[in-house]
Amino acid sequence: MSSSITSFTPVLAALVSLVAVLPIALLGRKPNLREGATFLAGIIKFGLVLSMLPTILAGSTIEYTLWRILPNIEIAFRVDGLGMLFGIVASSLWIVTSLYSIGYMRGLKEHSQTRFYSFFAVSLSATIGVAFAANLFTLYLFYEMLSLATYPLVTHHQDKEARTGGRTYLTYLLSTSIGFVLPALIFVYVKTGSSLEFASDGFLSGYIGPSEGLILVLLFTFGFAKAGLMPFHSWLPGAMVAPTPVSALLHAVAVVKVGVFCILRVYSGVFGIEFLKELDVASILTWIAAITIVTSSLIALTQDNLKRRLAFSTIGQLSYIILGMALLAPQGATGSMMHIAMHAFGKITLFFCAGAIFEATGKKYISQMVGIGKRMPITMAAFFIGSLSVVGIPLAGGFWSKFSLLQGTAEEGHYWMLVTLLISSLLNAAYFFPIVFKAFFCKPGESQYEDKVEEAHPAAVIALSVTAIATVVFFFIPEPFYSLAESAAAQFFAF
Repeated sequence: MSSSITSFTPVLAALVSLVAVLPIALLGRKPNLREGATFLAGIIKFGLVLSMLPTILAGSTIEYTLWRILPNIEIAFRVDGLGMLFGIVASSLWIVTSLYSIGYMRGLKEHSQTRFYSFFAVSLSATIGVAFAANLFTLYLFYEMLSLATYPLVTHHQDKEARTGGRTYLTYLLSTSIGFVLPALIFVYVKTGSSLEFASDGFLSGYIGPSEGLILVLLFTFGFAKAGLMPFHSWLPGAMVAPTPVSALLHAVAVVKVGVFCILRVYSGVFGIEFLKELDVASILTWIAAITIVTSSLIALTQDNLKRRLAFSTIGQLSYIILGMALLAPQGATGSMMHIAMHAFGKITLFFCAGAIFEATGKKYISQMVGIGKRMPITMAAFFIGSLSVVGIPLAGGFWSKFSLLQGTAEEGHYWMLVTLLISSLLNAAYFFPIVFKAFFCKPGESQYEDKVEEAHPAAVIALSVTAIATVVFFFIPEPFYSLAESAAAQFFAF
């Protein structure tokens, strides 16, 4: 039986970047000090998250109730294995993304950098709030906060294309959360009269019937549209109008991972695995995920714009996470939660590389990158490593999460899903590896670049190198992500 410890630390971890907005804004005319405040907040946040790791690995949880608004409605925080895994990913990659942002934003002499860093900090505060939410109300509150905080980042360029992408972004995310999640949340509260607090075995069983249960599952699954499930996915490629550090934030650290995290949290903490089995929804959820995986991979093959190809790749990879949990089996859930971390490091590396290419050459189309490996060898080597992770090939951390997912599908006898995952991985290879091959091994006379080495801003190159190296390190040392995922899965399936 796990114990619970009361501590204010998770609240501090969530709020530290929000508090940092004030010095970031005040130091706007002193870029070095402004970015220094960003780094200091990131390091403090990461340190606070890591300080709770030994307690979580020991099998305990950390809790704190911040504000009781109404009877059984409160803003409360709780850190467990799943939340800690996501918290480590988000807080560590914020530091690296901040470093990358300096190189990218300064290299391109972007406008309104103070506003950028301010909303960047708010976004990470909301992300950690979601990771450490103790109940459905707190989760929903920070989920909506993230949608609103990232809108100014998506529309950063303030041109027609940015405004169009921003409207699509906000329309999809708010219409689904307000139209689907909020009514579902209210219905759950009215039916149970509880505090909406997450439980390892869920809390809905005995309050609703099969029909109500199926409707609620679908409302929550599609309502958290940040997960990118089709047909509520169009906001994601549309948001590629944002600066590349924002794209990296959206597709690897914060927004999309918050979407799948919320779905995983609702499946396990609201419904509970045993109740989901009783509702017999596994086949429906796995089919939804499978269709999204294959369709998005096929669309990615057709994209010449590198960031759009990465965007459609992300849509498919997110559905791997949904699929793993939808198997309702320990190994599948373990792989699902591991993929949150492994995909994050691999995909952020790819986005960093895309941004570095644009910053150094002004090129954003794959057809314009033949021979670029000779000019930007470090960037394209990192791109290759990120590709290995997303495809799921050894020497990159993504191998372990995909291996666990494949193992889970095989153990549960879902052989058609096993074939789907293998086909998807082949498609992943088909839309990534030709980019690398043509970058380094194009035929004589085909190269569009001179042999002169000219990388992007050093800060950007350092950042993408760090995430690429981390991706390789996680192949050899997948801890603590594996332990956190395995312990969380064991807790979910113990009932």
